Amino acid sequence: MSNLRITEIFHSLQGEASTVGWPTVFIRLTGCPLRCYYCDTAYAFSGGQMTSIAAILNQVANFNSQYVTVTGGEPLAQSNCLSLLVQLCDQGYKVSLETSGAMAIASVDSRVIKVVDVKTPASGMCERNRLTDFQYLLSHDQVKFVICDHNDYLWAKQLISQYQLHQRCTVLFSPSYQQVADRNLADWILEDQLPVRFQMQLHKYLWGDIPSR
Repeated sequence: MSNLRITEIFHSLQGEASTVGWPTVFIRLTGCPLRCYYCDTAYAFSGGQMTSIAAILNQVANFNSQYVTVTGGEPLAQSNCLSLLVQLCDQGYKVSLETSGAMAIASVDSRVIKVVDVKTPASGMCERNRLTDFQYLLSHDQVKFVICDHNDYLWAKQLISQYQLHQRCTVLFSPSYQQVADRNLADWILEDQLPVRFQMQLHKYLWGDIPSR
């Protein structure tokens, strides 16, 4: 039987990326090989409950939502995540995957919107980025940079130019919560005429520093 270790399944508003504001079912998988300094879901590093994919699909259906986000932790650290993504897509959901950029994405179903969180220097996990996997990004995918300071901004700006990321997919810049002033990041983007989409974490402005509702 195909099982996954699940930390939680909950219904909330999507706080980021292209579907921001839409009621969404979040499936949070347990476990992550990274330890980013700004991580707000450390409670998902361990524990969780082994759950069959069939049971997960049943829980998702109860929320009557067309949007589903598979997140973590790092969801791709569990191999059965790929099967879950396929089955969610087969059932007609609009599926997004939040992944760290440290795991291979080549085998992810092409119907899934991949949101790849490229690790900046201030995250402490920059060396774990799989930059060669940029070749597998599709036009509906998104690359996210969590900006912790101006050095992060300059590093991300250079990476975008080097790999022409803005021509592959949507590039998102998000200020690290309570580390970079929202307006400062917005001003940097405008000053440099950077081809990126500025975003803030809607859920944190609604409910504070609470990962889920």
